[in-house]
Amino acid sequence: MGIETSCDETSAAIVANGRRIISNVVASQIDLHQRYGGVVPELASRQHVKNILPVIDEAIALSGLTIDEIDAIAVTAGPGLIGALLVGVSAAKALAFTIDRPLIAVNHLAGHIAANYLGDNKLKPPFLSLIVSGAHANIIYVRDYSDYLMIAKTKDDAAGEVFDKLARAVGLGYPGGPMIEQTAKGGNRNAFPLPHPKIKNSLDFSFSGVKTAAFNVLNKAELTAKKNGQDRRKILSDQDFAATVQETIVEILADHLWQAQKLTNAQTIVLAGGVSANLRLRETITKLADQIGVKLIVPDIKLCTDNAAMIAAAGYFQWQEGICSDLSLNATALWELSEI
Repeated sequence: MGIETSCDETSAAIVANGRRIISNVVASQIDLHQRYGGVVPELASRQHVKNILPVIDEAIALSGLTIDEIDAIAVTAGPGLIGALLVGVSAAKALAFTIDRPLIAVNHLAGHIAANYLGDNKLKPPFLSLIVSGAHANIIYVRDYSDYLMIAKTKDDAAGEVFDKLARAVGLGYPGGPMIEQTAKGGNRNAFPLPHPKIKNSLDFSFSGVKTAAFNVLNKAELTAKKNGQDRRKILSDQDFAATVQETIVEILADHLWQAQKLTNAQTIVLAGGVSANLRLRETITKLADQIGVKLIVPDIKLCTDNAAMIAAAGYFQWQEGICSDLSLNATALWELSEI
């Protein structure tokens, strides 16, 4: 069984052998947080408390199994919102103690990577993974099922975070990623210049400059429109703004991934995280993989966002390697994947 409560989805799942989903229940909080334009940590934690037991019960009921037929309990212990994580960790510890089963602490990023094991039964390490979400932008070389080498991470904003903030700025709503993608359709991908920040001697990402430059373009368009008594959209349409922002971020991600592939000589690339559902990103990385002659694996759209099936899959392989925890396990807001 996997349990996931790192942010704003309460999820429980049962997975067989790290590869096959038996049940996967997700209770989303999007409607709750939409009015605020982003996740409110305290509200998320309270909602997890309400949802966690019904979600676990439903996952067991849908599986057709009894609680005693579960072999181990895996739970996201970090990184994430500490209050939200504590709900899942507490539930997992109580369940593991009650049925006397192993408890496995799973890193959230390891879970996103493991989503690909659920879609491709033949996928085995080593491979290169690009993880892109509202909180993360990472390139990780997976040397073995529980052996990770961090190639790149964001120094500031994550790609999904930039989408959220810029979508809110133009009134597109939350979550920003899907709104930006939808609005970008038919827009000019090169409506205005945006920077492609690079860090010397590093493949790490920096998206804050992209965000600031995009805000400046938007503010300038709004000021010009106000002086001329126009609607800003007559000067800079939402479609062109969204398309240019999306294209810039996708280009940066693809460029760094290409350099990481040259560095590692990885013959397989996998995508992971909520932003990996973005069709423009998938299209661009597919073209890149074809050009350099490597295999590309992308998770099912439903497994891109936070869910417990991916946590159960990652937990299974840790369990097989004897990487378990005791009942003193605590949640941690910050947890480097390489520390596993």
